[in-house]
Amino acid sequence: MDPRKLLYLASVIEHGSFKKAAKQLLISQPALSTSMNRLEESLGGELLLERSPAGVTPTPLGERLYAHARLIRDELTLAEKRVKDYDAHSETTIAFGTLPSLATTIVPKAVCQWRQTHPTTTLRIIEKIQLELLISLIRGEVDFIVAQTECYGFPDGLMQRVLFHDRLYVMARAHHPAFGLKAVSWADLALFPWIVQMMGRQRMLLETLLLPEGVDLPLQLTECGSVDCIKSLVAGSDSLAMLPASAVSSDVRDGRIKPLDIMVPLLNRDIAVIFRERVPLTAASRALVAEIATAGLDPGHEQLTPPIKMAAA
Repeated sequence: MDPRKLLYLASVIEHGSFKKAAKQLLISQPALSTSMNRLEESLGGELLLERSPAGVTPTPLGERLYAHARLIRDELTLAEKRVKDYDAHSETTIAFGTLPSLATTIVPKAVCQWRQTHPTTTLRIIEKIQLELLISLIRGEVDFIVAQTECYGFPDGLMQRVLFHDRLYVMARAHHPAFGLKAVSWADLALFPWIVQMMGRQRMLLETLLLPEGVDLPLQLTECGSVDCIKSLVAGSDSLAMLPASAVSSDVRDGRIKPLDIMVPLLNRDIAVIFRERVPLTAASRALVAEIATAGLDPGHEQLTPPIKMAAA
């Protein structure tokens, strides 16, 4: 198959019109139509597009081929970007994505150390939720991401390496009513307001934790994308939230918020570097990843000392 014809196919499907696609591709409409006819002929006459007065729609085979056409286009776009950014003497730019909970302490600490040996490299840090990070990586918008493993499955073409083990803590304000209980259950916790990170794993995780006790999600549920905002909401209300030790260590030391003693395996998580299999990390990127791993292994981030016990299941 002619790769150029596949790119034409992608444009026709996305525009739903030969006329609009031809204008975007800067070719004539008859030439584009001929190109698509020849692509179908090369496949034994199998139809890829359904033509109608309302526009053009892909057949099931056209949809399948479109998925490959998009990958080819993404690879070409990435290649063009890398050629434009290429410097024969230095790696001028690194772009990577990270979770909001890692951007509060671990990533800044790692970057400060890395900067001592890479003072002139431009660094772009993109802070997003897990799903958006994976999409950015697949599209080639970032060189690598630092995120959770086993969150949405693992797309083909990506590789990962665990950097450190992490865990979430259920956090509350210093004088929260839950601290007056001798022991606390998930049913007890569900009576309080909760804050979860927006569009991430936490809502599903909270549902899973409540399920064995037959408890629904809290009536008052707030979704938030900012870790700093979550901490402020917890400190100023009766809301509870799940956050890693690295994101709350200083707040706990200051007495603004405290963890509940809830030690369940579901709160454990692994943090990994994830990158595209066909685009290996550069030397500068590997050095940065190594610093992130070191920062994540800092003993000060591994464990907090919760003040109360949770009721036995």
